[in-house]
Amino acid sequence: MSVRKLLTGNEAVAQGAWEAGVRFASAYPGTPSTEILETIAEYEGIVAEWAPNEKVAFEAAMGGAFAGARTLASMKHVGVNVAADPLLTMAYMGVNGGFVLVTADEPGQHSSQNEQDNRRYAAFAKVPMLEPSDSQESKDMMRVAYEVSEAFDTPVLFRMTTRVCHSKGIVECGERTEVPVRTYVKDVRKYITVPAFAQKMRVRVEERMKRLAEYSDASPLNAIEWNGRAVGVVASGVCFRYAKEVFGDAASYLKLGFTHPLPDARLKEFCAGVETVYVVEENDPIIEERIRILGFACRGKDLFPPYGEMTPDVLRKALGRGELPHLEASPERIVPRPPGLCAGCPHRGFFHEVGKRKNLVVAGDIGCYTLGFTEPYNAMDYNACMGASISSGHGFQQVLDMVPGEKRRVLSVIGDSTFFHTGVNSLLDVAYNRSRTVSVILDNRITGMTGHQQNPGTGYTLQGKPTKEVDLVALVRACGIEHVVTIDPNDLTAVRNALDWALSLDEPSVIITVWPCVLKKMTQADLSRFPDLFSGKCRVIEEKCIGCRMCLRTGCPSLIYDAAKNKVWIDPAQCVGCTVCKQVCKPEAIVKDFKETAAAPGALAGAKGGKG
Repeated sequence: MSVRKLLTGNEAVAQGAWEAGVRFASAYPGTPSTEILETIAEYEGIVAEWAPNEKVAFEAAMGGAFAGARTLASMKHVGVNVAADPLLTMAYMGVNGGFVLVTADEPGQHSSQNEQDNRRYAAFAKVPMLEPSDSQESKDMMRVAYEVSEAFDTPVLFRMTTRVCHSKGIVECGERTEVPVRTYVKDVRKYITVPAFAQKMRVRVEERMKRLAEYSDASPLNAIEWNGRAVGVVASGVCFRYAKEVFGDAASYLKLGFTHPLPDARLKEFCAGVETVYVVEENDPIIEERIRILGFACRGKDLFPPYGEMTPDVLRKALGRGELPHLEASPERIVPRPPGLCAGCPHRGFFHEVGKRKNLVVAGDIGCYTLGFTEPYNAMDYNACMGASISSGHGFQQVLDMVPGEKRRVLSVIGDSTFFHTGVNSLLDVAYNRSRTVSVILDNRITGMTGHQQNPGTGYTLQGKPTKEVDLVALVRACGIEHVVTIDPNDLTAVRNALDWALSLDEPSVIITVWPCVLKKMTQADLSRFPDLFSGKCRVIEEKCIGCRMCLRTGCPSLIYDAAKNKVWIDPAQCVGCTVCKQVCKPEAIVKDFKETAAAPGALAGAKGGKG
């Protein structure tokens, strides 16, 4: 019996995976893909796990597919870079049970460091690719993806984009199909990729691509909608929806859902049947390039922007159709609001102290703490990708040490989840090569930036089961680091002393700051380990405040300056009593009022230990 539900694309992917009989799923959280695994974790019959990084998530799901189950791995677009190694080799090996890799691309870079087009990975790895355009297709195409995977003995790339991931639509949901686990039979010529075997696998890949090209041309996921012969639009994914909104019934459409290999016969039929062809696609001109190779003229990136989202307003402007009527904002009334660390963020005290030191080069990483580069801290020089702070910081220090008279030191900053992701290998490099860098692990007891997912350092699995919590100090020492210290980042004296200590050494050291993210749903273990959590709030004694505004340099949004009075006051709705502002107030105008109980109302999480 079918049931209609209002689902985001991510939720629909989870529903589709469940209906398709998926038994195992693994991922590393990353916007816009995170909710896929969080939703899958709620279904009976599927083991769902957070992995330390995308490569591990892919390999865990790959192993499950080899064992005979239908499996899924999901990640954001840059995560596929991390998982590319096993992806390109699994394409040679094939599957036993069906395997789908969901890549959530992000045209427009709303929360990502680049805008790469992962459609290129389908061609690079020589695997089939599907692209849904809405929530219903996100659900329906999952079943097709597993059928293709098993029929053609291949991993399948399932490309989502931000708008499909997060937009909601009515979805017809069905029942789960229980797909038996296939028997695993040892076959070294299929699963062992020594060159003698891999060379033969390579030939089979090309034969498979030919069969997939025939499948693509026949697939109902690639369909022509004739409305006239003057204008034709070729689009895939959400771009098809955008184009329909702009062109309406004035154009015919070739809607592409099975997009690698592209359906050459369909493309030829469609392009030959219309006078003008528009190709609407986000990022790279992949479809456009194919149409030109097939010998047809078309309008694409010569007209539409090569970056960002191809939303209806963007298309209208590019086509010279102007804008639809809309409310205009008054720029002079809009107050610039750059992103900032939350009130009570445990990274604030650390960056407040680091920003004062001008003899440091600070290598950053991917996480909330990337905001350490902003005013008023100015405490970060660069960042690149997950785990790069420690390894790139090492290389930076090696070059600085080559320059006569150069006294600057490198401080590498990384979060706890990011350290587990790819920072451990980088720290091994630092220890092995006897670097002089100072590495700082900011442990806020959760994966903060993506919405509070569990990780190997939290003590809970994705599905809420208690598990072994990594001992960060022991792990750091096991990497070969002899000098390790753990501090409370809200204690500015402790931060200063730790920095002085680490910078006095001429060999590698690690500082671990430990304090929970202020937004984390606390477990009883958290409240026991950090008894000062929610113990009170700070306030300003107005008579003592001299208006020096030193406290504002901490960047805490709960601090508000009253220009008329030349005084600062603290918003009690935001303050959590971390006391960083109190410690920098020279006139001692800030005090903390303690409460009788340390547990804030609603702060205690249930058995799942703070799933956000």
